[in-house]
This record gives sequence, C-alpha cells and structure tokens, in this order.
Amino acid sequence: MSDSIVIIPTYNEKENIEKIINAIFALEKEFDILVIDDGSPDGTASIVKSLQRTFPGRLNIVERQGKLGLGTAYIAGFKWSLEHGYEYIFEMDADFSHNPADLPRLYNACCNEGSDVAIGSRYVTGVNVVNWPISRVLMSYFASVYVRLITGMNVKDTTAGFKCYRREVLETINLDAIQFKGYAFQIEMKFTAWKLGFSLKEVPIIFINRVEGVSKMSGGIFGEALFGVIKLKWDSVFRKKK
Repeated sequence: MSDSIVIIPTYNEKENIEKIINAIFALEKEFDILVIDDGSPDGTASIVKSLQRTFPGRLNIVERQGKLGLGTAYIAGFKWSLEHGYEYIFEMDADFSHNPADLPRLYNACCNEGSDVAIGSRYVTGVNVVNWPISRVLMSYFASVYVRLITGMNVKDTTAGFKCYRREVLETINLDAIQFKGYAFQIEMKFTAWKLGFSLKEVPIIFINRVEGVSKMSGGIFGEALFGVIKLKWDSVFRKKK
C-alpha cells in the first residue's frame, strides 16, 4: 500500500476515467486511487471495477446513489482514506484539467517541504489556464481576489480543487461541520485549515480545460462560493466551531 491516495469524484466520466487511472499508475511515485462515483448512468463505475482486476489493492471505488455534490464526495473520500491509514490525501479531477504529472510536486511540498496543505495553483505565478473562455478566467481569478479580501487568507487560488492534505489536517477538521458542496467547499476547506493554524503552500500548475466529457460548472455553484465566503468569515469572527 502507498502512503498516498488520490480521490477522484466522478459523474459521467467514461471518456476520461480509464486514461486518468492509467496515467496516475504510470507515475514513478506510487499513488493509490479512490474513485467516488455518484451513480453515473454512463457506466463510469463499471469501467473502474473492470480495472480493479488489473490494479488489485491500489484502485478503489465507493459508489453512491445520485448526484450528492462535490463536497460530500470528497468528505466521504477523506473519511475512507483516514480509515485506511493514508498519510497524504489528494483531491483531483477526472478530466485531465489537473495534470497527473504534478501529483509528485504536491506530495513533495507536504512530505519534504513541511507544508500541511499543498495547493495546485493556477494563479500563484500569473494566470496559467488553457482553453477557458476569457470570461470564465476573469470570473475565477477575481473570485479568488474577492475571497482573499473577505477572509484575509493569503492564497492566490482559493477555489483550486487540486490539493494534497497531510493526514493530520483532515483528522483535525470537523468534516461533518463542513457546510458547502460546490465551489465554496474548496474555499471552506482551505479557510478552515488556515484558521486552525495549518500551513498552506501554493505549487504552480498549468490548468487545462477538459477536452472530453461535459463540465459540471454552473452559475449556482459559483454563486454559492461568492455568498458562502461572507458566511465563512462571519462564522469565524464569532468563533463558531468547525
């Protein structure tokens, strides 16, 4: 068993899932994988289960009924990973917008450079986004500026979903108290870790918009992030326990 596991939430990712699994397992550094599938009607889970015969013990799947939200998928994955003894726990998309080759760099930031949370950052060295319309780039970039202004958290890419956590971080956070399911989930996890005194390090990556499959982004998810940040800050000021 590896000391590291990559959690990949999926909903209708049949075009990408086998490729991303093979790409991760081809890395020199060994990572295990946990797929959290929300009842994909396109057969994503069946593809994963067929690959388990090729990668026994390294490829795992949790199947859930219906679309229950990105945040709850990751929470389920965090709890599973902690129960199974992993020291380094990663979040990653299935669609190659996050490059598997960057996983060892995030691992190194936590394992060898002393960070508690490593963030694959699109904005720490400028704007490193490929194939997004300019309107979406601007929306994402200024959302992170907005989050920094409201929270005081010195993170350039506050909505990033490519991350590595040291085990201690996820053991310390009250995962059952995490409120948000969409974009705001990513902000809330960073903010909560930061408020608890953990160190966050941004590792520059190039984010490439998906080539295959359908984006799950929506205006509602983005709106949750904008208004959720105010609630997070309000709650933290009044010291509500996380």
